[in-house]
Formats: sequence, C-alpha cells, structure tokens
Amino acid sequence: MASIVQFENVGLRYGSGDETLSDVSFSLNTGSFYFLTGPSGAGKTSLLKLLYLAQRPSRGTVRLFGEDAGALPRTRLPGFRRRIGVVFQDFRLVPHLSAYDNIALPLRVAGVSESDIEAPVREMLAWVGLTDRGRAKPPTLSGGEQQRIAIARAVIGRPELLVADEPTGNVDPDMAERLLHLFDSLNRLGTTVVVATHDFHLLNRIPNAHMMRLEKGRLNDPTGALRNPPPGRA
Repeated sequence: MASIVQFENVGLRYGSGDETLSDVSFSLNTGSFYFLTGPSGAGKTSLLKLLYLAQRPSRGTVRLFGEDAGALPRTRLPGFRRRIGVVFQDFRLVPHLSAYDNIALPLRVAGVSESDIEAPVREMLAWVGLTDRGRAKPPTLSGGEQQRIAIARAVIGRPELLVADEPTGNVDPDMAERLLHLFDSLNRLGTTVVVATHDFHLLNRIPNAHMMRLEKGRLNDPTGALRNPPPGRA
C-alpha cells in the first residue's frame, strides 16, 4: 500500500531546549486509520503540527504526498495545506460567523464561487447532523455541536489526510463515539485519518485501526494494528 506520509529520523526542538521529538520514523498508508496516543507532554501535538505543516522539523525528513515537505517553497504551502484537514481540540471556530459560514470558510479562502458553496455546505451540515443549526453562531452551540461544525469545516474540501488533536477531549462519552463515527465514515471514503487521543476507551472502536504511541518524544509500536478489535464497527 502506498504511503501518504513518511517520517525519517525526525527531530523537533523549540529554541535551544531539549528535543520535543527525537528520531521519529514511521509511514502512514493511504486510506488507513491511526490513533496517536501517549501521556501529556509526550509530543503528540508537536507531531501533528509537523503533519499539517504548522511546524518544520529541526532535523530529519517529513515527506507528504511523495514530496519533501521541508523543501517546499512557501508558494506551494497553501496548496499542500488544502489537501490536509485539521480538527483542533479547542474548535477554533470564528465566533461572529454562523455555523454555515464557518464551514464555508475554507471554500471561500480557496476562491470557490458562492454559487458552488451552498450545496457542499448543506451536505456537510446534514452529514454532522446539524441541518437546523446552520444560522447559529458558535457561542450558542453546545461543545459537541461546535466540534461537529469544526469537523465539517475540516473535511469540506475533501482532504486526503485528516489530522485531529484530542477531538473528543471536551465532549461526553456518547458524543465522543458519535464524533469517532464521523471520522470512521470519512476514512471509509478513502481519507487517511490520524486521531490523537488519551481516551483508551475509544481505541478498539475502529477495527483494523493502527496505534502509534509516543513516550518522551519517541515513538513506540508505529505500525501495529490494535489488538482484539470488536467484530463490528461503532
């Protein structure tokens, strides 16, 4: 299976301190589902930043879509980033925009005409179960509703890679499973999904998912499928 991401002896250091990530090497297969786990401070968020090009490695090579991400000229970065969807734990919705307009934002930034925006935004609202909340603004939405809007915004551009940083950290267990089901549905359509989580109750909810575990900036078991998966999907 082709790799969509390759890390080769990657290290990441902020300033002159110790490395946050050290000698990290792994490949992500196109169309697969991965959980990234590890204790607080292990470097999960830093690794995700490298994946969605918010950070460049201090050493080593990060290859995305077959190209060395560290060697990309700045003019090509926007196009690369449009191939990657990102879901943040703190949602990062624009508070004065409606749910509809938050979801539409990536398409507008990409220059899509207004006549071609409404249908996909309505489709995303239906996909996350919020058809009737399109005109609501983020402060009036629950945490679970805000996270679903953030997911819709992240995937409206049909990304090849989806990166989610603790997406279930601010919601109750029932909503966490519902969010995970959305990621699973997207993965079934061919998107490679990486979910960073500390919630071990979710790890066996996706059969054939893979688990990567960070410990003190180093990666353990980067390719192993989760053990004893349940017989059916959540």
